[in-house]
Amino acid sequence: MQHLDFLGNGATTLAQAVGTGSVVFWVILAVVGLIGLVALIVISQYIQLAVQAWLSGAPVSLLKLVMMRLRKVAPAEIVFNRISAKKAGLEIDSDQLESHYLAGGNIERVVRAMIAADKAKIDLPWDRATAIDLAGRDILDAVKTSVDPKVIDCPSVQSGRQTIDAVAKDGIQLKARARVTVRTNISRLVGGATEETIIARVGEGIISTIGSAEDHKSVLENPDKISKTVLAKGLDSGTAFEILSIDIADIDVGENIGANLQTAQAEADTKRFQAQAEQRRALAVAQEAEFQAEGQKNRALVVLAEAEIPKAISEALRKGSLGLMDYYRMQNMMADTAMRSQLGKPEGQA
Repeated sequence: MQHLDFLGNGATTLAQAVGTGSVVFWVILAVVGLIGLVALIVISQYIQLAVQAWLSGAPVSLLKLVMMRLRKVAPAEIVFNRISAKKAGLEIDSDQLESHYLAGGNIERVVRAMIAADKAKIDLPWDRATAIDLAGRDILDAVKTSVDPKVIDCPSVQSGRQTIDAVAKDGIQLKARARVTVRTNISRLVGGATEETIIARVGEGIISTIGSAEDHKSVLENPDKISKTVLAKGLDSGTAFEILSIDIADIDVGENIGANLQTAQAEADTKRFQAQAEQRRALAVAQEAEFQAEGQKNRALVVLAEAEIPKAISEALRKGSLGLMDYYRMQNMMADTAMRSQLGKPEGQA
């Protein structure tokens, strides 16, 4: 009986152990399955991209796609642009696309620009295209401008001016507007001057050409001389563009600057002469005042001298040098002189 009880207890313990192990197994299996399902869902998008790239003839390994995601690169953008390049006949490695993406470049516009350049028979290697893009230039717009020339208004609309004003040698002002046709020079795009430089150089050339003309009529008769002269100066050197043509869209006659300057000069001369005359007048007035003061001074001296005469007469009478009759005769003579002076004055004058 004891032996049978022992066997029964052992069987029960084994059954419990087997039951517990089965539960743990199924739990582990469920966890592994769940992890596998999540991994499959995550990797499925990369599998789809890898299959799409392989079917398009531009294969990218599944491992590379996963590593791209770990490096924070958009795998879909890399795959789609590599497929576009491959279909256009360009071989661009996924590592090159990924490197440019990590450098902050726009791989979509670079690939589109290279495809457009290849179709237009323009030499645009990958290194040059990425360098232009990283330099901040719009590589796709540059290629389009190289294929389809661009027209630049001179002066530009942003400047706020309508015309370029210049004065011929005869003093007549001319107002001109030009249109410059350019195309991008891909080889000089990095480090080359922009549209503003082209506009400034063309404007300077128009001003110097009009300014060197003998008269405004010759410019109005042959406005193409302006474009030919300006175009011959090689204004596109050092710029990112090649000037194809410079056309004078409009030219009008402005003011007579020469006459205005002469009028202004005459007015300035008049004011200067008036100032000089006023200065001389003020000097004359000052001199007159000085002379009047000097005359008053002299008259005062005369009055002082005349005041000494009675004293001298009194002294002469006391000393007997002058007789009384002599004094009366002198008084009569002075009275007679005063009467004659009074009679000799014009009527109405006191």
